[in-house]
Amino acid sequence: MQSKPQLLAWLTCDAVHIDPGSGKHTILGIFSNIQARQFPVTHPYMVWFLTLTDCTPGPHHLRISMGLEAMRLAPFLDRDFESQSPLHRINLINEIRNLSFPQPGEYSLLVEVDDEPLLATSLTVSG
Repeated sequence: MQSKPQLLAWLTCDAVHIDPGSGKHTILGIFSNIQARQFPVTHPYMVWFLTLTDCTPGPHHLRISMGLEAMRLAPFLDRDFESQSPLHRINLINEIRNLSFPQPGEYSLLVEVDDEPLLATSLTVSG
């Protein structure tokens, strides 16, 4: 039986630096909410950083859906990635530019790999 991918880390942050010598990732400015003075508001740049494991060798598909209502999420990010081995830890850096929030609230996020839900979380946007 094939196991489903496992999500080891999910972070929203300002940036990720990869050291060219060691390959180590440095996570900068982790946050879980956005404050705005007025709405709609556009956040200029953030990174959704994920670490996955237990992915079978070969191609895979990441989808992140988002919305104000948990039952009515729209696909926001779709990308393919490769796994070399189920033992590998795969770090995916997803740069999000100019993300608009029409109103304050709890924005639901659903992370799926190969149509398999791995995480349901939220991002708070407040005034």
